[in-house]
Amino acid sequence: MEYKLPPIQSRQLFLQALTHRSFLNENPNAGKDNERLEFLGDAVLGFLVGELLFKRYPDKSEAEMTRLRSKLVDEPQLAKLAALLNLGKLLRLGKGAEKDGGRQNPALLCDVFEAVIGAYFLEVGIEEVRNYIEPMFTILADNIVASPIENNPPKSLVDCKNRFQQWALENFKENPQYLIIKESGEAHAKEFTAEVRVNNQIYGTGKGKRKQEAQKQAAKDALKNLGLE
Repeated sequence: MEYKLPPIQSRQLFLQALTHRSFLNENPNAGKDNERLEFLGDAVLGFLVGELLFKRYPDKSEAEMTRLRSKLVDEPQLAKLAALLNLGKLLRLGKGAEKDGGRQNPALLCDVFEAVIGAYFLEVGIEEVRNYIEPMFTILADNIVASPIENNPPKSLVDCKNRFQQWALENFKENPQYLIIKESGEAHAKEFTAEVRVNNQIYGTGKGKRKQEAQKQAAKDALKNLGLE
């Protein structure tokens, strides 16, 4: 299929979606960065991709759909989509981020894709965003489902957060709580540290270039500490 940017009419909103915080550090009057739009786009994508899987694969279990959704909206996959849309070339980056290869950085590409989706949602609402993302994610989902590795996934590919959530519900009847306890590094090369708690007890910690990745690593650490990984 042909990959095209969503037709965002507001130039201000579109520029915000493309603006990394490192750009604002050097151009403080250039508006707002894309972090809030990234947050919104992440939520919108999670919902719409989940809805797509629910409707398209009526025979798949909750665990299978969770694993598939995780693969569809993880950093490597969204970074590939951002590259297909040439978002790397459009990113507004600071000089340091530019020098460090920010336009090819999977974490930054993933973030800008989510921010663009968030901006488009604000402008046109959920129905138009659904119409935009459904064709591309349908193809991606069908390709994953058709692959042998998806039909017999290794343990390492199963969503660690989902597996730890299941453990927490079985043993404490409550969901895990994830907290970002540390943020370090330059604006274009952030590293986040997360911890995961159940019943006010810390079970694991993890680091990542994105908050979601740090949370996954914390869940993986928790499973390892429990002897389940």
